[in-house]
Amino acid sequence: MAAIEEACVSQRFILGPQVTRFEQAAALACDAPHAIGCASGTDALWLAMEAARIGPGDVVVTTPFSFFATVSSILRCGATPVLADIDPATFNLSAESVASHLGSAAGDKVKAIMPVHLYGQCADWDAFTTLQQEHGLLLIEDAAQAFGATWNGIPAGALGDAAAFSFYPTKNLSAFGDAGMLTTGSEELAERATMLRAHGMRRRYYHDEVGWNSRLDTIQAAVLEVKLRYIAQWNEQRRNRAAHYDQLFRAAGLVGSSIAEGIVLPITDPRAHHVFHQYVIRAPRRDALRQYLSERQIGTEIYYPLPLHLQASVAGLGYKRGDFPHTEQASAEVLALPMYPELREDEQATVVETVAAFYA
Repeated sequence: MAAIEEACVSQRFILGPQVTRFEQAAALACDAPHAIGCASGTDALWLAMEAARIGPGDVVVTTPFSFFATVSSILRCGATPVLADIDPATFNLSAESVASHLGSAAGDKVKAIMPVHLYGQCADWDAFTTLQQEHGLLLIEDAAQAFGATWNGIPAGALGDAAAFSFYPTKNLSAFGDAGMLTTGSEELAERATMLRAHGMRRRYYHDEVGWNSRLDTIQAAVLEVKLRYIAQWNEQRRNRAAHYDQLFRAAGLVGSSIAEGIVLPITDPRAHHVFHQYVIRAPRRDALRQYLSERQIGTEIYYPLPLHLQASVAGLGYKRGDFPHTEQASAEVLALPMYPELREDEQATVVETVAAFYA
């Protein structure tokens, strides 16, 4: 509240000094040379691609199992999204599936791959780096759910040519409204993104390109600057809560290697530092379980019930049911359970006991 009051008293509501301070601190946290605050995670994705001059005639390969902004930001650039199936273990984009597209007739139009670090776990960056080296492509991280996650010790935000973060109020690092950030190691991308977020201006009222109004406002930056000091602690609390869920589910005898045998717990790749934006299980009779939990005052969510390739708004991409079987199976089975740093062990026990009662 003191940080918000400072911003209000200063009346520097747009791109005030708090924005610069937060950008510098966030860049340091992500081990990235440049961080550019913007209005939302969606805008951060768009800025990353626009700054890299991705546009009409270009193809960006990404996942159908993500929030809609992953695909809509590609379309907003004028580029074409091409989708590839997920790894059923981690739910992240499968590099093997992407590779099959790169070998197709349309492969020479692919300019970038956009893996999503879904639920707080980085995609298999070793495999994507190999594809980048073989094909000369850009790698853009959709890190909206993964602030503080790492791959082989390298933070999300420093893995690709650029990365986009969301600070929506439910995220691990959250603002008091919409806010986002782009990180990059490229001086050129950083300079272009900074220009594009402010109507294409490098000098006030001189518009070098048609940009966008996507500035991070000062109050959001002030909030984020304070919360950034606590994110490592909060992420570790989430990891502890996830481990405790695992322990409770196993002790209850509910766990299987597939939903034919029981609940499938989240899998963490040993190369990844998972920050558990969500704790997502695969559940037999998922919809009935969710209704049972809801009736007993236990909130859950499905991320995501309808894959992107089946959304009506992108029917023009030409995909149909059956095109991505791992994605479609996940969308029918996944269920996100309560997960936040302040979650108590007795509350977790209640969740697991209620799940056990349903299956009993």
